[in-house]
Amino acid sequence: MSFRGGEAAASASDSVSAAHGAPPAGSQLLTAPPRSRIYKIIVIGDSGVGKTCLTYRFCAGKFPDKTEATIGVDFREKTVEIDGEKIKIQLWDTAGQERFRKSMVQHYYRNVHAVVFVYDMTNPVSFQSLPAWIEECKQHSLGGEVPRILVGNKCDLKDSTKVKTDLAQKFADTQSMPLFETSAKNPNDNDHVEAIFMTLAHKLKNHKPMMLSQLQVDQSKVELESEPKPGVECYC
Repeated sequence: MSFRGGEAAASASDSVSAAHGAPPAGSQLLTAPPRSRIYKIIVIGDSGVGKTCLTYRFCAGKFPDKTEATIGVDFREKTVEIDGEKIKIQLWDTAGQERFRKSMVQHYYRNVHAVVFVYDMTNPVSFQSLPAWIEECKQHSLGGEVPRILVGNKCDLKDSTKVKTDLAQKFADTQSMPLFETSAKNPNDNDHVEAIFMTLAHKLKNHKPMMLSQLQVDQSKVELESEPKPGVECYC
């Protein structure tokens, strides 16, 4: 087989390029698309506080048509864009009832980037349970160094509110967490629910602390008296 001068040079060049792992001249180099950063955020709180409804509102943009108690772990994810970069947010929502959680607690707390604590503003017991949830996180090496936020859900039920904002704010300050009050059910709070999770996403991407400084509040004074009337249970 014979080659003209130009063809021989091109053939030799292609052979050398192939020998060194480079693509032949004139070919297009195919590169894999950049992988999105993935952040795992767990949503914690008593059964019925609205954890599933909050995650559904953020990911689907609406309140779920049907709500029922979470059995085990509910998982959702949403891709958002921050400063021109695509970020994938994974929301892990676990059952609030202990009998549904024992078998998967270790897996649930693995590789967590941020924590959302949720209580029901109409149910004081769910607010009183927060220290126990925070302690469980600490037992799984999720202390104050992990970004955390506190969310009071069902703020649309104003006539039934039992946990006042000032009390919740004092507790959030003792734990160095920002406080959000919202409603997963009220469509007018859709942007607010979005802002809650986007706040976490921005902080994680930029590696910024959730609060610049911890306010000095006597944690022993942050107490909520138990009320004889239990909160209305809502499986959402």
